[in-house]
Amino acid sequence: MLAKQRQQFILDEVRRLRGVRVSDLTALLGVSDMTVRRDLDVLARRGLIDKVHGGATPQQAQSSDEPGFEVKSAREQPEKAVIAAAAARLVAPGSAVAIAAGTTTWALARHLLDVPGLTIVTNSIQVANVFPADAGLGRTVILTGGVRTPSEALVGPVADLAIQSLHFDIVVLGCHGMDARAGLTTPNLAESETNRAFVRSARRVVVVADHTKWGTVGLSSFAALHEIDVLVTDPGLDQDARTTILEQVAQLIVATGEPHKATVG
Repeated sequence: MLAKQRQQFILDEVRRLRGVRVSDLTALLGVSDMTVRRDLDVLARRGLIDKVHGGATPQQAQSSDEPGFEVKSAREQPEKAVIAAAAARLVAPGSAVAIAAGTTTWALARHLLDVPGLTIVTNSIQVANVFPADAGLGRTVILTGGVRTPSEALVGPVADLAIQSLHFDIVVLGCHGMDARAGLTTPNLAESETNRAFVRSARRVVVVADHTKWGTVGLSSFAALHEIDVLVTDPGLDQDARTTILEQVAQLIVATGEPHKATVG
């Protein structure tokens, strides 16, 4: 088993059991204590777990904690890749598309490079930088401006006013967390208001969120589940969560990486 596969297994066990012992992991994986401890060090540096004496527990984040872009971009990379590819297929050529800041939306942007005639509005420098200045595809890229957050979002009155004056065929948003009662949340109050502006200005709201976001609640809510037209996630989302989501969300797409095998609810 490769190191990345081993670390993903450990992370899944930590989240499933809410805590693991080094001794149990060595038995499950058939590796040495030192190998497991190195893997735990890697996961802890990425902000994915908390190391404790003899093992590890899930990271205990506060509702106002806001991880940086680099930290978030290292998390759940395979899941984000398949989610991004599936969500990109919802963007039609020639449409006006808003792409909110986030690491999954950033991954999605790369799948739109060959889609012609798009007008793209984003509050993410990272997303804007994905698109070359002149690609000969009749594409327009608009960066909202605003105050920069630790997660590389541009937020605040400048961003909000720019978004409120526009009308989008589709908006694609990520989130810090999603919950049956709290809806979509973020730890940043200003980003929450900017995301609300995106939701209000779009005819169709698409949310991209991997399974680890379910049950996480940030400081501020910016949309209820019933405001979402399409939620694109990965197969790690459990059946109970899917059932709860489908009671409020119009369409649930579980992306697998193979278009003909995606589950659509």
